[in-house]
Amino acid sequence: MFARRYQILGLQFYLHDLLLTVLAFLVAYVIRNFGMTLLLPRLSHLYPIQGYWPFLVGVLSLWTIIGHSLGLYSKPDPGDRVQLIRDAAVLVLVGSIAVLAGLYLIKASYVSRSFVLVFCLTDALFLGIGRSSFPAASAWLRERFERYRYFLIVGTGPSALQMASFLTQGKHLGQRLVGLVQTSAASVAHDEHNYPVFDLNHLPRLLENQIVDEVIIAVGANELEAVQPFIRRLQEEGVHTRLHLDFLPATVSQVFVEHFHDVPLLTFANTPANEVLLFVKRAFDVVLSVLALAIAAPLMLLISGLIAAFSPGPILYQQTRCGVGGRRFILYKFRTMVVGADQMRLQLECHNELEGPVFKMANDPRCTAIGRWLRKFSLDELPQLWNILRGDMSFVGPRPPLPEEVEKYETWQRRRLRMRPGLTCLWALEGRNNVRFHRWMQLDLLYIENWSLWLDVKILIKTIPYVVKGSGAF
Repeated sequence: MFARRYQILGLQFYLHDLLLTVLAFLVAYVIRNFGMTLLLPRLSHLYPIQGYWPFLVGVLSLWTIIGHSLGLYSKPDPGDRVQLIRDAAVLVLVGSIAVLAGLYLIKASYVSRSFVLVFCLTDALFLGIGRSSFPAASAWLRERFERYRYFLIVGTGPSALQMASFLTQGKHLGQRLVGLVQTSAASVAHDEHNYPVFDLNHLPRLLENQIVDEVIIAVGANELEAVQPFIRRLQEEGVHTRLHLDFLPATVSQVFVEHFHDVPLLTFANTPANEVLLFVKRAFDVVLSVLALAIAAPLMLLISGLIAAFSPGPILYQQTRCGVGGRRFILYKFRTMVVGADQMRLQLECHNELEGPVFKMANDPRCTAIGRWLRKFSLDELPQLWNILRGDMSFVGPRPPLPEEVEKYETWQRRRLRMRPGLTCLWALEGRNNVRFHRWMQLDLLYIENWSLWLDVKILIKTIPYVVKGSGAF
């Protein structure tokens, strides 16, 4: 499906959810205020519905923030009813927790908790039914009013046939394939679907006699010059034209056009490029780090006292690490080793239990007694909350490497430097320090390629049990 089509579908599902949420609010009010009071006479009637309008406005605002933060409207798939229903359940579940927490914090005692329960159950039911029937209803309306979009593909090679297959698979979305156009320099690849094939010279007449909404140019780099006159013709007619960039490296995951002043630039990106969502991630880091520092302050003071009492030397350990793009910063940790531990590392290299340019050793003789305990439960990393607040790090992201480790990276491993480093990531869920270096790098790249705010939330939640149990820590 085209990315812009995802945007339209996302907006449609967003409006669909808001409308059904308003309906669920009205139905829940009637059920709670009239139906339940008839069945349970001891229940008191609710305040007039006008008094609940602020509650509805708050719910709609929360549903909007949660839905977009969790990416529930970014790439909805109308063909996957299970996922649509699951997204609705997640939205209502997270929203319900947020609503109850908000009512508790603002002490909104006038809002009946039984009404909130009825509303959440009603909204979950309405959204589940509405989302599951949405694809069928859209298809019926499209068929009823013949709202199709017709595509023509220039090219007959493997790339063109792949595009044709994608289009025919999207018939339920109203996509229709007119046929393929063979260029003079091309030969028809094996076509088991028997798509209609036209000659390139007949393209002008084809545009006049057929309904063509969009044309996809799917030819090799050596054929682009031959089709340039026809591309100009398509632009003169105002036909929406797309160019299949099959001559680009296969490793390019995102391609989009940005304008620098009035100059269009074709942009390639293998890392997250949505600056709005990255800003939300950064705002989340700032807010959560401030709260965490305030809550953990007494514990950090206690740890500082224990370190000072049982191990001579500074309380904090400062180390140069590499951040986004290789930028160097000072990482702060509670000191868990004896003074001069860095100079002793060369003597212990033969005991390294991890492969690659990293060093980890169980029962490291350099660790102090209090240091082993701090490491087991990751309490030594509490000062890194300051690094997160400063912007050097994030709560979730690849671990920040040492400069000497980065110097030994292979080219593909350097891509992990394009994401802000963090306290935890996917590798923490596979055993923390028990993960082999190569797998560690793969997990970091997997995180970068599939990053979303919802993924960050899931990683944070799943990391907590590992930290509490001290699993996989050296």
